Amino acid sequence: MRLGLFLLGTGSHISGWRMPGAVDSFENIKEITQICQEAERGLFDLIFMGDNLNADPKAHPSYCSRLEPLTMLSAVAMNTTHIGLGATSSTTYGDPWSLARAFASLDHLSGGRAAWNSVTTSAPQAAANFGTTHPDHARRYDMSAEFIEVVNALWTAWEDGAVVKDTDTGQYFDASKIHAIDHDGEFFKVKGPVNISRPPQGRPLILQAGGSEAGQELAAKQADVVFTVTQDREEAVAFYAGLKARLPKNARTAEQLVILPGVMPVVGRTEEEARAKLSKLMSFVDDETALGMLSERFNTDMSGYDLDGPIPDLGENDAYHAFAKAMLSKAKRENMTLRDLYSLVAAARGHWVLCGSAEQVADTLQDWFETGAADGFNVMPGWFMDGFTDFIDLVVPILQARGLYKTGYAEGTLRDKLGLPA
Repeated sequence: MRLGLFLLGTGSHISGWRMPGAVDSFENIKEITQICQEAERGLFDLIFMGDNLNADPKAHPSYCSRLEPLTMLSAVAMNTTHIGLGATSSTTYGDPWSLARAFASLDHLSGGRAAWNSVTTSAPQAAANFGTTHPDHARRYDMSAEFIEVVNALWTAWEDGAVVKDTDTGQYFDASKIHAIDHDGEFFKVKGPVNISRPPQGRPLILQAGGSEAGQELAAKQADVVFTVTQDREEAVAFYAGLKARLPKNARTAEQLVILPGVMPVVGRTEEEARAKLSKLMSFVDDETALGMLSERFNTDMSGYDLDGPIPDLGENDAYHAFAKAMLSKAKRENMTLRDLYSLVAAARGHWVLCGSAEQVADTLQDWFETGAADGFNVMPGWFMDGFTDFIDLVVPILQARGLYKTGYAEGTLRDKLGLPA
């Protein structure tokens, strides 16, 4: 079983920062580093950081106010040894040459632990910060496919052995092993190469979270790790099987793609203790806060709807396809009101909330893992540190005792540790 940490300094719960003693900022590098070191103590495979390209005070605190991911993880790299470092960067609002150079730098700094979470940026509000208009869903994915192609070409433009450093002859580089890529495509024109040698991993990992048809096609072709939004095991099994089935046509095997559903565990020594923690978390959620998040996540103003009425017909959503599909499917299946839906979204921004004793949480994760719903999980603590430490100290030892989770890190780069090809 693989475990990733979804890192939000104020916790995945919108009000996690209000828990007693909780971390209340995503701008304090000392606290952020301590969280990452705790993840390494728990033998987590990687840290994953989302990002936002606009500031909305009504959104989750850690999306409105945060350090830039690559800068943050460069600092974390100096204070960790094994854990993978995954940062988000946009293919819609960025350029391939700069991104390839930045992630190659992080890979060198960390000794081969860098991972790029490639996103198309679903929020249309971001466009105003880049002096442009927001492309539609299909165009964003066309751009992303070409963007990733260019980045991969830039990472491999330097062959192994291109840096010679022969003091006898005075030869520093073997120019025959450093190549221009001369890319001239629909969206990008890049000569290359980048001015940094090949990353230790060959190329950093590519992470993705797209659940739409276009997102799945891109993931099957390019991704090493896929994060998913799910609320139901059978839906997770179907998604897992469907995505893995797309791999052979891209000359890839099932083992070359790791699928990690997001889960917010609320763990206690007893079920009652866990329920009390979740109740305290939810007591902090007011109607205005939750509705603001719901409007942001669905890209629709929800303020005029009856909270205790049925879920409105929201139609096709060009911003959050996978998220909207998972949430609306659960709402329909369980005959939810809008109040039920926003409570669910406020709890973990729409991700699966798993509340119970350590044994119950371990049992459920094992069930999902062994029934083909997941290769592991993207753990999203509701708050730090206690909400995370509870999982490490109570759940991880149970998984280890059952032979489901490692008891130490393997040697090598992040690719080596995950058993992924260079």
